[in-house]
Amino acid sequence: MFDYHMHTVVSYDGHDTPTEMAQAALKAGLKEICFTDHLDYMLSLPREQTSYTPEAYRCAYDGLQIPGLTIRHGAEVGLTPWNKDDICRDLRAYPYDFVLGSVHFIDDEDIYFPEFWVGRDFLATERLYFQEILHCVQLHDDFDVLGHLTYISKCKGHPCPRIIPLEDHKEVIAEILKVLISKGKGMEINTSGVDRCGDYLPGVPYLNFFKELGGEIVTVGSDAHSADRVGQYTCDAIAIAREIFGHVCTFQGRQPIFHKL
Repeated sequence: MFDYHMHTVVSYDGHDTPTEMAQAALKAGLKEICFTDHLDYMLSLPREQTSYTPEAYRCAYDGLQIPGLTIRHGAEVGLTPWNKDDICRDLRAYPYDFVLGSVHFIDDEDIYFPEFWVGRDFLATERLYFQEILHCVQLHDDFDVLGHLTYISKCKGHPCPRIIPLEDHKEVIAEILKVLISKGKGMEINTSGVDRCGDYLPGVPYLNFFKELGGEIVTVGSDAHSADRVGQYTCDAIAIAREIFGHVCTFQGRQPIFHKL
């Protein structure tokens, strides 16, 4: 059992300490976790409001050990069209095991909140979001796995919360997946949408499509921001990985480790 997407108080939106999150992981029966706190980037906000400092990360995680639990060190970097150099600089500041690349913003606006959606057509906005992901994965190389491809489906402000059918945006999704595969990048099965929009992020059709196109690297993460969500639905997600890929991946030193299921 693995959970490779977790946020603590090191993230600006985390609620519990690394020790509390790690103890919750052990209690949930997990064998290995990776902390992936936010390195997000916005032009409109001070850096300290969206990202941690290397000093804060080291203080929180260096020396943290829980008997019976393997702890890896990671980051979730927010991919934008303008921050390639910033990400490369920030990732050099710590010997990370794993880096998730995620898209949370469009034109420096946070797509999670209702303010972003005012006056927007939801279908056109979903397409705009996937086009932004395509642009970012084409531009960026310094990440290992794309986080929550269908994140937009769980956004609080989405005027029509739904499981996004692959067919609605299949052409641009295909281009995203082809870029990931060509660069040797993976896909995350993010479980945080199960009780928010009714599906994994992304769901089975997307994962099957990734496999059909030649994708191999797949990780599972709860996206927990509090201890009570650590490991949530990860057992079911690993069962999906077993059915589609026959394995699930963890990382050490930015290199994937394949676990046959």
